[in-house]
Amino acid sequence: MTYPADLKYTKDHEWVKLDGGSARVGITDYAQKQLGDVVYLELPQVGRSLKKGEVFGTIESVKAVSELYSPVDGEVTDVHGDLVQHPEHVNKDPHGSWMIALKVTGGQDGLLDAGAYTELTK
Repeated sequence: MTYPADLKYTKDHEWVKLDGGSARVGITDYAQKQLGDVVYLELPQVGRSLKKGEVFGTIESVKAVSELYSPVDGEVTDVHGDLVQHPEHVNKDPHGSWMIALKVTGGQDGLLDAGAYTELTK
């Protein structure tokens, strides 16, 4: 798997696309493969403040329920409602299926680039 170079990654298998002071967050292809068929997604309310590493929601598959962790500090500015209605899209396009958007307030240190994430998942 080639991971998009314009994204940063966490050791918990979330991706983040940073764009100035904002970010979009989702899970990686590796994570969706480990989960299997995604059937349910629970995401936070807009306005919630998150610290890096804090649980922001859950993702449920036919195999397991996993927590989702914020890759940065920030405030939730948008939630991908269509993805909540159609969580299976995470399996089809994990790096295009953002879950939440954040106004970033910090915590970008320690994120992995695509090469380091590829090494982590070997």
